Amino acid sequence: MIIDPATGEGIGMNTRARSDLDIVELSIPRLQEGFAGGRFAAEDVTRAHLARIERYEPHYNAFTSLNRTAIEDAKAIDARRAAGEALGPLAGIPVVVKEAIDIVGLPSTIGWAPLSSKVGGIDLMPENDAPVVARLRAAGAIILGKTNIPAFSYDDTRATSSCYGPTYNAVDRSLAPGASSSGTATAVAASFAVVGIATETGGSIQNPAAAQSLVSVKPTFGLIPNTGVAPLAGSTRDVVGPHARNAVDAAILLDALAGYTVEDPKTVASIGRLPVGGYAAALDSDALVGARLGLYGAGWRKQALSDETTALYNVAKTNLRTAGAALIEDPFAHSEFADIAVKIHGDDNRGLESVVYDFENYLRRLGRSSAANSLAGLKNLISEDPFAAGGVLGRYVESEPIARKSLEDPTQPPDLSGFLAVRLQYLNTFEAIMNRHNLMALAFPQSLAEIPGVFDGSRYPATTVSEINIAGLPGVTVPAGRYPNGSPFSLIFVGRMWSEAYLLSLAHSYEKAHPCRIVPQIVETAFV
Repeated sequence: MIIDPATGEGIGMNTRARSDLDIVELSIPRLQEGFAGGRFAAEDVTRAHLARIERYEPHYNAFTSLNRTAIEDAKAIDARRAAGEALGPLAGIPVVVKEAIDIVGLPSTIGWAPLSSKVGGIDLMPENDAPVVARLRAAGAIILGKTNIPAFSYDDTRATSSCYGPTYNAVDRSLAPGASSSGTATAVAASFAVVGIATETGGSIQNPAAAQSLVSVKPTFGLIPNTGVAPLAGSTRDVVGPHARNAVDAAILLDALAGYTVEDPKTVASIGRLPVGGYAAALDSDALVGARLGLYGAGWRKQALSDETTALYNVAKTNLRTAGAALIEDPFAHSEFADIAVKIHGDDNRGLESVVYDFENYLRRLGRSSAANSLAGLKNLISEDPFAAGGVLGRYVESEPIARKSLEDPTQPPDLSGFLAVRLQYLNTFEAIMNRHNLMALAFPQSLAEIPGVFDGSRYPATTVSEINIAGLPGVTVPAGRYPNGSPFSLIFVGRMWSEAYLLSLAHSYEKAHPCRIVPQIVETAFV
């Protein structure tokens, strides 16, 4: 029997699956072909994923809650298909959604104990789906459940602060899973789902994807609505994006998520920016031929690559050249780019000044029926204040005067002029260098060094956090090898705003020429 992590109770779902249906590494196109050819139904595929979750989830802890209606949802898709109805691009495809994203019928806990009744807190039940969830439903996706995160998504390496306990890396349980979209990455990497939705403020899409040998899209800020997502920097940095096992699946999911909605005015900037025909149709397996790509160096960041990363990066550079790309060494050298960063406690958190205001708006969107729909209402129900000294975000708020001022009246928009200035500085410098060298994208190692251990306390050594987060630039990760210790090595392609279609094509081209996806050997073992 499947145990629902949100309640600790068994879910009365018959997960008996067809023994002849192997779902490991199944792609969306292969599933679509199978549905069209009648080889299997959405119900079969859903039951197979739920059976795999039932068997292996206790050893990986990817989920925070499960959708009790998943099988009925799949049956409904099958009935519509049988009736000849036109279905969406994700019809019958099992997906997972990060815990920070609102789903009607499932509690919104943010991975934080005071907001989980399972551990003695309260449950916040949203009245409305987040727009990205509504888009999944409209596309016909089968939502299997919500996935684990560190408390308030405030960790870029591991989910050990989650009230649901740590999530383990599907490639190797001894490695950090990457964060904060830890559970989504583990669920997709372990074939508990086909694709998943992640979010990022500072590394939370790209880090878990790279740590678990996945393709991911950290999109341009404003491409995908982030309304209905528990924020760290909803007004400035927070983005929603795909986790997938290949670039085609990532592009198909991006097609379902991207674009304008009145529910998130920021997305008006995306109008006219999406590729005609969609991201999947725009994929070009020859994109590396003639591509001019900038390489990592001290001009970008004054941190050297480890010897192991340098060796793997050299192999990747050879692969890129063989595929037809021209590589430009350290194009940011002799620029001001690396000097723009300001790190406090190891992070450049500029943009998080809006966290109090954004969280107030998030709570208000939960609706009148929610146990709390404002910060004031939340404080009346729980004793712990996340923004106070000792709270999850207390250290940051104490050091940030704009965030502290928002506590006086969370309904008033904060002064974000300082953030706007640094975003423009990053963007102007980035654009000037891209033009000067006639670059089409950057091709960096996603990490400076190998992935740290799940419990060793070391930080994830990303190369583009928080530069692309503050600038609002897109990045696409793709598996590109393996470290001597067994941890995955990935490239990240970074480009101009709205260049997701081209970046996905670069990733697609690379994985076609040099497939490096590590298929996890899932194990059944007790937690360490």
